[in-house]
Amino acid sequence: MASLLPAVILLLTFSAASAVDDKCAACNAVAAELEIGLSNVRFLLKCVCEVSELRVVELLDGLCDKMQSYTLEKIDSSRREWIKVNDWDTLTTNKQEARAYSKQMSSYCGRLLEETEDELTELIKKGSVTVGGVSKVLCQDLSKHCRSSGSHQADVDVDDEHEEL
Repeated sequence: MASLLPAVILLLTFSAASAVDDKCAACNAVAAELEIGLSNVRFLLKCVCEVSELRVVELLDGLCDKMQSYTLEKIDSSRREWIKVNDWDTLTTNKQEARAYSKQMSSYCGRLLEETEDELTELIKKGSVTVGGVSKVLCQDLSKHCRSSGSHQADVDVDDEHEEL
């Protein structure tokens, strides 16, 4: 029994690590959650204007905790997509695996923000990040986890990156 433990841990680690193989999709999920928060801030301020640094810090501080509500859902035999889980009790997939994915997403979010937070904060404060444009700014312009190819986004080849996110 004890000899199985390292294999199970390795399997769970590998499963969770594969959750962010598609960094573009993961980044877009973070951007979607950030967009919700940014829309709420701008609605409260009743303008598309500059936002104070305090509001930006508050917006970004809780973002990665919110990403623990996301997991990967199998769309078909070859595709998965990040979804927000409103009620973990009604989830029909393996809950332990889904929770591992949610933790991986939260960790990915932390690394993503660590890499982009200063520039992202300045752009939000200036009002340069518009509703509908968060994904482009965060995932294409700042992190480079997505690239624009025509009218759709594709993954960036992570082999070209020196640092793993």
